[in-house]
Amino acid sequence: MRYTQAESSEQMPLLVAEQSSKPKKAGVPIYRVVLVKEGKLPTYESRIRSSANAYNVLREYLADTDREVFCVLCLDRKNGVIGLNTVSVGSLSASVVHPRECFKPAILSNASSVLVSHNHPSGCPLPSQEERTLTVRLVQAGKLLGVEVLDHIIVGDGRYFSFADEGLLERG
Repeated sequence: MRYTQAESSEQMPLLVAEQSSKPKKAGVPIYRVVLVKEGKLPTYESRIRSSANAYNVLREYLADTDREVFCVLCLDRKNGVIGLNTVSVGSLSASVVHPRECFKPAILSNASSVLVSHNHPSGCPLPSQEERTLTVRLVQAGKLLGVEVLDHIIVGDGRYFSFADEGLLERG
């Protein structure tokens, strides 16, 4: 912007801004969001009928991980498995999870419901208070989005903990 001195006898500000040309139009980016298939997990469970079925799929996926891995299993109306997505990979004892990241793959895959899960590298599948709080938050977010959270399964060494089986999943 250039400044010029006023050329009249009346009182004017010291510097007057010259009028510039028309303002430039701002460009709005246009995006296309795509769900990309990265591979397949060999399993005999194509439909989830119980927490034990889900555990069998998740145990294979989370086997040999040395850190906490939080994932979401996307399901159709008949609890058929649409896909499995890793939401977060954390440290030995924690994983940062936000509802936005949990439901993103569910929305992109047109899932009717989800089953969230993570492992405990320590081997003990009992939930912490933070995990209980997160589960309540995920159920509430799912209600808002119209994507039901069927269960939260914690995978340990040869055993698992199911929030639904223990009556800790408030869906109503």
